[in-house]
Order: sequence, then structure tokens, then C-alpha cells
Amino acid sequence: MRFSPRSNFARTLVVLAGLLIASQIFSYLTILNYALLPSIKQFNKILAHEIEVMLDDDLLLSNGKVYHMDELLRRQLLEKLGVTMHDDDEPEMMEEFDHAASVDYLSADMSEKLGAPTEARISLESKNYVLWLESEAFPGYVMRIPLSELHQDDFQPLFFYSMFIALLVIGGGWMFIKVQNRPLAALERAAQDVGHGKFPEPLPERGASDIRAVTKAFNQMSEGIRKLEEDRALLMAGVSHDLRTPLTRIRLATEMMSPEDSYLAESMIKDTEECNEIINQFMDYLRSVQLQDMTEIDLNVVAEDVSVADGATGHDLEVSKGELVGKLDANEVAIRRAVTNLVVNAVRYGGGWVKISTGTSADRRHQWIAVEDNGPGIAADQIETVLQPFTRGDTARGSEGTGLGLAIVKRIVEQHNGVLKLSQRSQGGLQAQIVLPLTKRQPRKRR
Repeated sequence: MRFSPRSNFARTLVVLAGLLIASQIFSYLTILNYALLPSIKQFNKILAHEIEVMLDDDLLLSNGKVYHMDELLRRQLLEKLGVTMHDDDEPEMMEEFDHAASVDYLSADMSEKLGAPTEARISLESKNYVLWLESEAFPGYVMRIPLSELHQDDFQPLFFYSMFIALLVIGGGWMFIKVQNRPLAALERAAQDVGHGKFPEPLPERGASDIRAVTKAFNQMSEGIRKLEEDRALLMAGVSHDLRTPLTRIRLATEMMSPEDSYLAESMIKDTEECNEIINQFMDYLRSVQLQDMTEIDLNVVAEDVSVADGATGHDLEVSKGELVGKLDANEVAIRRAVTNLVVNAVRYGGGWVKISTGTSADRRHQWIAVEDNGPGIAADQIETVLQPFTRGDTARGSEGTGLGLAIVKRIVEQHNGVLKLSQRSQGGLQAQIVLPLTKRQPRKRR
């Protein structure tokens, strides 16, 4: 199960926002249960006592005397308190009561305190709230109690303050997380550069202790890879020079042999040429594509040049040039070498027909160049295998070479962030397609 979003920055922000929302909900429930509900209970108790007093005909005073109040006097006292009684003779008031929202908590509490079933409702009149009571304690009437000290505007500051605090906390958290993740973003960019063959300057060790430790380890790793790359380049140059020198001497000595030993000379010359070819393939495989060598290239020109070069050796190649949309930056020498290797394989293992074609992907984000032949092809279960170094296909395609041809092509394509696709042709044979990403357009700078 994957947690979404995936980035550490987004995850931290989501967790922070979730904790903030949970804190707000907890604060609301706390205020509701420990402040608001007790206040409502106290209000209901006072209101119920006033109603009971107004409903009784005889009022017991504090000195023990009983004061009799008729209905008119009770109504006048209620009106002084802002409380009015209404019945069916006042349809407008009854309509307001019908449209008011019922409050179950108040209804249950007032029913308990008045000792009779009571329904409590609340409506909004202008900017003030109004409490409505309908009870069997005063049948046939509806009591209207304006809550003059309770305004709708009283809740807006609380809401706005809560939203402001929430946004302030989220904004502050976003800034804090962004600052904390800045070294990780720099580390990610540096890792991508190393993956593309570039070796950036050591990153400054800053941030939290664990991030500083990771940065330090990355700097050590990057320096180690850079030294390995330098050693590899030095080894390549040394091995190439040291092997080619004796091979050249052997060839010179062979060409000076007597005509009677010509059959031996030809065999030795062929062997030395094969050794030179093997050395060239090793060099091609180990050679890395430098980003500074990237230039804008035209795959149609590459296809034409390869076909002409191979045509001069006696191979007849068919070329199909497609429409190329967009800009493609690549190392032209490396791409030409990759296409040439595919053509050599097609000529070597095909049935005599070879086709080079180019084009643009449907989404116009990639350009491709493909080489097809009409040979026996490669079994589907061997396609991934033949792309590995020193691996050849089955006997259907022969067993010549060092097994580095397709591995060299794959390495060159991957160094260009592209893909090498091998597939069987429906008419028979193999299709090898190089797919390269187009160069992203740089946004224009605003003046």
C-alpha cells in the first residue's frame, strides 16, 4: 500500500495540516463540552424558572406572602422581559415558528425543567437569533424569546480568527519544511548529475544532523566515482596503446614474410585485424558520452550518412525518412556509432535486405530511428539477454563477434536518456528502434 502523496515535503505538509485540523476539532469539542454546554444549561435553567413563575397564578414572595397575578399582568411582565406569546390568530408569527430550526438538545432540557413536553426552535431574524418554545405547559401558545445579546456577527470573528491561525500555521509549516528540504533538493539534483556523467562540486553540509551526514556520504561517493572514472579512462588509454603497439609490430613483421608463407601471413593479418576490432569494441563500450559534446542533430542526416557509408561497402540499404518534429540534442558521433552497429548486425544476420527509417512519436516528445532486417530474428525470451555484454543470440543468428554490439548501442542510448526497443517483424526478421527524448524548450524570460 502506497502513501499518497509520495514526496517527503508533501507528506510532511499533509501530516502537519491533518494534525492542525485535528487540534482545531479537539479545541471545538473542548469548548463545546466544557464551556458552551454548561452555559446553555444555566441559561435554560434561568429561562425555565422565569417561565414557571409567569405561568403560576399565585407568586410566593420572599417574605412569605402570596401575590396573585392575572393573565394580563403576566403577559405585561413577559413583554417587559422581551418575551411574547402568540397563537393561531397571528399567522405571520406562526409561519416564522414553522420555519425555525428545531434544536433537540434544548428541547430535551426544557422539557425536563418545565416538566412538560417542550419543543425548542431557533431562527435568525435580521442579525439576531430568536428562541421559540412550544410546550404543553402553555397549550395553544408559542413563546417567542429574542436573544438580543446573541448576534450572527459574534461567530464570524471566531471563524475568521480560527481560519487565520490555521493558515498561519500551515504557511509557517510550509516555509519551515521547505527550508529543511532545501539540502535534500540540492542532493537530488547532484545525484541526477552524477547519474548523467557529470561530477558537481562537493555540496555544502548544512541542515539537520542526519541530512548533513547523508550529504557528507554523498560527497565521498561522488568523489570516489569521479576517481574511478578517471582511472577507467587512464586504463582504457593505456590498454589500447599497449595492445595496439605489439599488434602493429606483428602485422609489419607478417607483411615482410616471404611469398612462400603467404597463407600464414594472411591468417595472421586477419587475426590481428580481429584483435584490433575487439579492442575498438571494448573502447566503444567503455567510452562515456560527455554532455559538452551534445549538439543539435538531424536523424535523417544520420540515416543518410550511415546508408551511404555502408553502400560504399557493397550493401544496399533502403532508407525511409520521416517527419522530425522538435529539437534533438545528442552526441552525433555516438548516435552514428550506435546506428552503424545496428546496421552491421542487420547485414551480418539478416537475409540481405536492410531498412533504416526515422520519425517522431505520436506525442511529439521523442524522435526515433529504426533498423530492420529480414533474417531469422531473435526469440522473444532472448531479447533481454542479447542486450547484455558478451552475450550473443542463438545459433539462428550466428555466433560471430564479441557480443558487445547491442550492448554498446544500449549503453549509448541510455546515456542519452533514451530507450532501445527490439521486436520481431510481422514479415519476419528483427526491428531495432532507438527512441530519444526531445530537448525541452526553455521558458522565455520576461522583460
